[in-house]
Amino acid sequence: MPTPPPADVISPHDTSATEIETRDAFAQRLTTGSLAGLTVQGLRLDLDPVPDLTGIEVTGTLFVGCRFASREVGADLVRRGANVVPPFSGLPYPTQPSHLYTPEELAAGFAEGGFATMYDTRVYAHFRAHGGALPDVKEALGQRLHDHGVDNALADATRAWLAEHGPQSVVGVMGGHAVRRGSAPYRMAAVLGWELARADRLVVTGGGPGVMEAANLGAYLSSRPAEELTAAIDLLATAPDFTDHERYTATALEVRLRYGTPPAVPHQRGPEVGWARSGGLAIPTWLYGHEPANLFAGRIAKYFSNAIREDTILRLARGGIVFAPGRAGTVQEVFQAATKTYYGTDGASGAYVFLDRAYWTTELPVESLLRPLLAASPFGDLSATVHLTDDVREAVRVLTAG
Repeated sequence: MPTPPPADVISPHDTSATEIETRDAFAQRLTTGSLAGLTVQGLRLDLDPVPDLTGIEVTGTLFVGCRFASREVGADLVRRGANVVPPFSGLPYPTQPSHLYTPEELAAGFAEGGFATMYDTRVYAHFRAHGGALPDVKEALGQRLHDHGVDNALADATRAWLAEHGPQSVVGVMGGHAVRRGSAPYRMAAVLGWELARADRLVVTGGGPGVMEAANLGAYLSSRPAEELTAAIDLLATAPDFTDHERYTATALEVRLRYGTPPAVPHQRGPEVGWARSGGLAIPTWLYGHEPANLFAGRIAKYFSNAIREDTILRLARGGIVFAPGRAGTVQEVFQAATKTYYGTDGASGAYVFLDRAYWTTELPVESLLRPLLAASPFGDLSATVHLTDDVREAVRVLTAG
């Protein structure tokens, strides 16, 4: 029988003492005269003020994804004992991102040329042109470095929130990507995200359209009255179908323009967690890049690897998971999550809340399989973690109890 891995294997490690991800932190380190043994990630060291590294100790320093003023600078660092992994040429994405994406970054270029020219679309086009899920060697290395950078940035971005609120404050929301804007399930998921964010829960979704967008939308407008959430959904409902990429994206940006962008959070380590209460977290993948970006999350951890992305969502959501109606992908997530809970892979799990009792007991009778499975867990009878309801506020009560 599988047993849980040791806690230190799955817990995020605090690498803040050894990693440098901002120019300010880099400049501060230079005053000590040494970067020995540190990792410098994704910095533009070719921009003014260009640092003078000639007298700096760099033995064992790793520069990954950094740009230098000339090739000779990088060569000199290697001669003096540093390791240099330069950014790959010809890639439209950073090989070592130092921060999570924002909606503005994914949508960059839309105003100039529409959906086809926005950053998110250009990266997806590149992904497809270089083998998709089976990339060539150079592309594979670039993607792996990118996804490691996202891993690292995600740990940095969530550290302050988890320190203040604990892992049981993170709630996942799963459900169908094809749910149309303005529909009853969409409105229900939006109210759910609104209520959870107001209850100091970090809403985490898979970053796609449908239920996922709705939950992040609710969290994005959590500081505003319910009437404004309704009005925003009504506006979005004028472009209900995500396959109409242009109108779907334009309407999302119109809502963001009308209700404002949440206060910017500096891309640096620190206590700022305003983004968590202004949209929460989305964790999408370019494997599904044919779906338009969800532009209502406060921060977006976008991966190339779908497997890493799915495991990351479930690992974070220790405060429970809401499953709105969905098909094969949602059912897969139900039992992938159940496997983690059954074996205690990531520690204690929160509630499994299934919205739409009839759907989950009659149309797709997941409950009849899930309860006996969790009842047989080696950690005791966990079947009581399963809840079915048709009431969003009851779901919130279950997820925020205790």
